[in-house]
Amino acid sequence: MFGAVYGFANMGVSENSWMAFVIGGGIGFYLPAVVLTLMKMSRQQKIFLQLPDALDLLVVCVEAGLGLDAGLRRVSDELASAAPEVCQELANANMQLQMGRPRREVLRDLGIRTGVDDMRALAAILIQADRFGSSIAQALRVQSVSMRTKRRQMAEEKAQGAAVKMIFPLVLFIFPGIFVILVGPAGIQLMDNIVNK
Repeated sequence: MFGAVYGFANMGVSENSWMAFVIGGGIGFYLPAVVLTLMKMSRQQKIFLQLPDALDLLVVCVEAGLGLDAGLRRVSDELASAAPEVCQELANANMQLQMGRPRREVLRDLGIRTGVDDMRALAAILIQADRFGSSIAQALRVQSVSMRTKRRQMAEEKAQGAAVKMIFPLVLFIFPGIFVILVGPAGIQLMDNIVNK
């Protein structure tokens, strides 16, 4: 829209103004979807990285005697500045629980809404523990260990890939300097010997 107005105002009705109309329309059509997808991926990555810490605090709260609802409220209050994305999702879930929605639906919606696989797994484990009456604290502890292991494995995988990424800077920037330092004096002596003979 703005591209069309700008093009028609500055160039009149011409081929360039129609080109501005098409390009502006294309940008206006695709840009919001691209920006929204990037924001979604960034939020999911933050939730994935913040979830184990929130889960550890939830384990501590539940083992200290709080119920799941009170534990979720406590975690969302305590970690609001350190893990705002996870705390916002937990606060939304807690608000829905207080409004009277069934816990299973709230937990299932929490897993689906975030789009993070670990959050879906956590919701499924909590639903199972609630349904069968097993220990929620033990289920949370197992899930926390699993998430930390997964996060550590991802970090190790990235660290192993760093060696491959460092090859090109080494070849381009460091090896020429080392070559000059090691071969330079021998080359100078060789040139002196050739000139003196």
